[in-house]
Amino acid sequence: MTRLLRAWSDGDEGALERLTRLVEAELRRLARGYMGRERKDHTLQPTALVNEAFVRLIDARQIRWQDRAHFLGISARLMRRVLVDHARSHGYRKRGGGVEHVAFDEALVAAPAADVNLLALDRALEAMAAVDGRKSRVVELRFFGGLSVEETAQVLHVSTDTVKRDWRLAKLWLLRELKGPKQ
Repeated sequence: MTRLLRAWSDGDEGALERLTRLVEAELRRLARGYMGRERKDHTLQPTALVNEAFVRLIDARQIRWQDRAHFLGISARLMRRVLVDHARSHGYRKRGGGVEHVAFDEALVAAPAADVNLLALDRALEAMAAVDGRKSRVVELRFFGGLSVEETAQVLHVSTDTVKRDWRLAKLWLLRELKGPKQ
């Protein structure tokens, strides 16, 4: 896969075709994970999410791919962007753009949750990224990408202990952000 990713970056269109067959299953796995956290009546289907992410991946040919984990990390970020863009569009049409706060806790990761407010979570992740980019990436890879602690450590080139610590602190930080000011 790494060889195909690099060949594609170097302009080999045949590599893109072979790569597509290899990564389709990975992208579908990521999409099912994302969509499993969405509400049941969501208008975006996993196949559409995969297609949109792949269109955006094709535009990212200038990336110098490192390996499979790097590819999955970028794919997770792109799928997050697709879902956030979709939520923004849907929210503005349906409710004039109004959003509500959602709690972020271990239950969001351990079991599919309905009505996760992606816009609020996205804003909180952007705020976190401004303070600590690595912790933001850990949340993105674990929550959105469905990567394990070990896979996340590989993508970020850190130890698994660092990922576990960042994950724990990021969840606490996000919980505080998503709850909003104390009443």
